[in-house]
Amino acid sequence: MTGELLLGVIVLVGSCVQWLTGMGFALVAVPALVLLLGPAEGVVLANCAAGAISVVGLAGGWRRVRPRAMVPLCVAAACTVPAGAWLARRLPEPALLAFMGALVTVAVLLVMRGARVPALRGTRGAVAAGAAGGFMNSAAGVGGPPISLYAANAGWTVREFVPNAQFYGVVVNAFSVAANGVPHLGEGRWGLVVTGMVVGALAGRALAERVPEKRARLLVLLLALTGGVTTLGKGLWGL
Repeated sequence: MTGELLLGVIVLVGSCVQWLTGMGFALVAVPALVLLLGPAEGVVLANCAAGAISVVGLAGGWRRVRPRAMVPLCVAAACTVPAGAWLARRLPEPALLAFMGALVTVAVLLVMRGARVPALRGTRGAVAAGAAGGFMNSAAGVGGPPISLYAANAGWTVREFVPNAQFYGVVVNAFSVAANGVPHLGEGRWGLVVTGMVVGALAGRALAERVPEKRARLLVLLLALTGGVTTLGKGLWGL
């Protein structure tokens, strides 16, 4: 019972920060889901939940999606999702935990630093970011950081970034679910996941009016960094 309640809390927190900041579900939830459910189930659950949240979020902002920018991002992601899924199925669990923890940790540090990479500009930059995001999403459930870095280097505002990131989230998570399948949780756990998503969304929208955006994003990144380092440590300990 404790594990089931913890599952609901993890999804609730992830959903809350996603609605609060426009990003962060996977960064915050994946390390905890992987530690709770194991790498395979944790990643596919994150793919399903993040995709569903992106669908709902996109409903109100689809008119601001930039098709020209999103086509190379999404096509490149579609090409690398199978490679990420293949790698995740073949790595031993400790190695996969270490790999996931390292990906999350490095990605968070790059986003926190606001890294400027000339190669992540224009169409080539979109292809590189999309390819990296697709691979990371299917292998580790975390495909957002490369898109955040691409948006930062492209000079997108937060208003521009959010709907496009949600569009990318819908596409890349759909491909990832197709490659990895859906988690086998049972009706009770699925009920907790859906409830956590709904309650988290309501809480996130309420908090968005009260918490400054910069402070909220910093909190998300710190939580994600903690989870990434913890997962990395557990993986290395088991090697």
